[in-house]
Amino acid sequence: MALQENAEKCIECNLCVKECRFLQQYGTPRQISRRYDPASRESKTLAFECSLCRLCEEVCPPKIGLNPARMFLEMRRESVDRDGGNFTHHGRILNYEKRGTSKRYSYYALPEKCDTVLFPGCTLPGTRPGLVMALFDHLQKNIPSLGIVLDCCTKPSHDLGREKYFQTMFCEMKEYLLSHDIRNILVACPNCYKVFRQYGGKLTVKTVYEVLAETSLPSTENISASITIHDPCSTRHENGIHQAVRKLAAAKSLRLEEMKHHGKKTLCCGEGGSVSCLAPELSQEWSRRRKSEALGSVILTYCAGCTGFLGAITPTHHILDLLFDPQRTLAGKVKAARAPFTYLNRILLKKKFKKKIQAAVSRERKNK
Repeated sequence: MALQENAEKCIECNLCVKECRFLQQYGTPRQISRRYDPASRESKTLAFECSLCRLCEEVCPPKIGLNPARMFLEMRRESVDRDGGNFTHHGRILNYEKRGTSKRYSYYALPEKCDTVLFPGCTLPGTRPGLVMALFDHLQKNIPSLGIVLDCCTKPSHDLGREKYFQTMFCEMKEYLLSHDIRNILVACPNCYKVFRQYGGKLTVKTVYEVLAETSLPSTENISASITIHDPCSTRHENGIHQAVRKLAAAKSLRLEEMKHHGKKTLCCGEGGSVSCLAPELSQEWSRRRKSEALGSVILTYCAGCTGFLGAITPTHHILDLLFDPQRTLAGKVKAARAPFTYLNRILLKKKFKKKIQAAVSRERKNK
């Protein structure tokens, strides 16, 4: 168990504490694990204030090799098993997830001989529906039988410790896809990538950024500008994705200035682990640090959630916006939709895909 491992092996070198405002508030992994009491309100709340970003794991001395984030996830799961882990603060994110898996918002369209689908996630279709359609059209040039899956990977439930619900929902989706000969998932969301990579089994997952870097880019103009790149913490250890995104930026003539924390040592944008629901001050600390490290440079990232979270305090753009509409993006003229319009956008996008794709197999999902 991660709790016991942290209690026994943490040498309290404080390297992780120096990097994390959460640990600065609650103590070293050893201190936290030794005073953990699943029946106490403090322990229950504490577990849900960690962003699960795993920076602590990255800075932990190799000979120790601890993963405190795994400990906090186990605490969350125990909280759910004991009393449902119910925090009213999590209602918004769980309702958002539930809509994503509902009959009204979900849609699977699998053409004849389809073995590859685009899985754009939840946020991108809501904030940038036209971009999702443009991305699909571009990918379809190289993958004529490309299908679409509008659904939620249920990572919010996973990260909130709702393990049984997550396994039920994700495994049902996985088995459905496999039973219809789908083998390749192309994702635009780093969080979806992490879930499919860890739990997808026989499904092969790849980001659209890797595919674009390997094939072709949209026929848009290059633009000379200086930017910095924020790597989402969900792809912390995915060097192939980091390099693909940088290759795409270079292909558009962008000059990259790396921040101190990037790649495997990237910072959380502040949205990780749904911490903003329960402890907004800790969440905002991550965002402020990222803004400070950018030193006024425009931030480019490849997560719609990170784009929105960081974009609220400093100029931040999604790389797909830049690839498909570079000049307007860097001029700050490309605007992402906000709720409640994001929900309408997802419904309208679904209707467009229904008309666009001649599906041999299609379905709308029902909540469990």
